[in-house]
Amino acid sequence: MEEMFSLTGRTALVTGSSRGLGFAMAKGLAQAGAHVFLNGRDAVGLEAKARTLRNAGLHADIAPFDATDEVGGRAAIEAIVSGHGHLDILIANAGMNIRKPTLEVTTDEWRQIVDLNLTACFTIARDAAREMVKCKWGRIIFTGSVLSKMGRPTIPAYTATKHGVLGLTKSLGAEFGRDGVTVNGIGPGFFKTELNIPLLADKDFTDWVEMRTPLGRWAEPDEIAGAAVFLSSDAAAYVNGHMLMVDGGMTINA
Repeated sequence: MEEMFSLTGRTALVTGSSRGLGFAMAKGLAQAGAHVFLNGRDAVGLEAKARTLRNAGLHADIAPFDATDEVGGRAAIEAIVSGHGHLDILIANAGMNIRKPTLEVTTDEWRQIVDLNLTACFTIARDAAREMVKCKWGRIIFTGSVLSKMGRPTIPAYTATKHGVLGLTKSLGAEFGRDGVTVNGIGPGFFKTELNIPLLADKDFTDWVEMRTPLGRWAEPDEIAGAAVFLSSDAAAYVNGHMLMVDGGMTINA
């Protein structure tokens, strides 16, 4: 059974993995045996993160590029394939959010969120799939959200993009399944990450999260790693077009 979850010999690219959930998922894949490429815009910061993994005896390198840079993403994939022969796993995780009343959201802010949270997911997945189809094996995983199934005020663009990620997951899963490439998503609930520090400091919001979540607490970043390893492994060979909610049960009634 343990072999079904092993990622030994697999090569993975995780976008937005310099910190938070992206790094937690990348670390989980590396611990399962994968050679992981960390992505972000800051090469120096990425190298420091990769070094922490290598110091733990894991296989990690960096692939610095802006996730919205289609040319940069394609070049990174080509470099990984050229150096390692294949790209087996892509986790398209890079994302952002802007919290403000909808009447104050500018069109430029809307487009900025859509470009990173949705369009960048499509372009990097398309280019990764092109390589995976050649090998007749691949795992594409998108980071969705509880907002892929719910709605919240003051984050219209984020909510729309995360609903879009769910649709993209289903569409690509339907298209690439016969080529041996599965496409799934992970829908995180509320995790104690750097991005959520302002929310953690808001007692009313924290109380709402704990009340709404059946497990009654926020999640620790490493608690997302198991889902990433599962969906990347042979254990999930027949899981396709699915959004796996890792939310403590928040969306049970969504």
